[in-house]
Amino acid sequence: MVNKPVLFCYDGSDGSKTALAAAVELIKPADAVVLVVWMPAAVQLARAGSFVVAVPNEGEIDEQEATAARQIAEEGAAGARKHGYNASPRIAQANESVARTIDEIAQEIDAGLVVCGQRGRGAIGSALLGSVSHALAAHTRRPVLIAPQHPS
Repeated sequence: MVNKPVLFCYDGSDGSKTALAAAVELIKPADAVVLVVWMPAAVQLARAGSFVVAVPNEGEIDEQEATAARQIAEEGAAGARKHGYNASPRIAQANESVARTIDEIAQEIDAGLVVCGQRGRGAIGSALLGSVSHALAAHTRRPVLIAPQHPS
């Protein structure tokens, strides 16, 4: 992993905060990217099985999602910097799969390790999006550190 950045998957949840803390215990500070992936409203509705053809105020909703993602990414990067990482925030829009988007960013930045929590924003999000951590572990070609939400 020499000279390769760590990619932190971050959504502001307890699970993603726990993953960042676990990485600090295991990995010496390095360059890092704190990534927040967001999905457009139409994609979220389609994944939920909605047949809505048009989303009222879709552009406004998507801009709010992107703005929230930027704030969460900066919060995560600030937390990583407090632990000695040279961390920068980044957001990405997922039009298909959050895990696929994370994997694409990991390849783009040549990440030496992808760090994520086992649980994200809740049961509904997991039901709609599936388990991002399990999809990453199964499909990425990068090493993945999956931290449990409540480590012992």
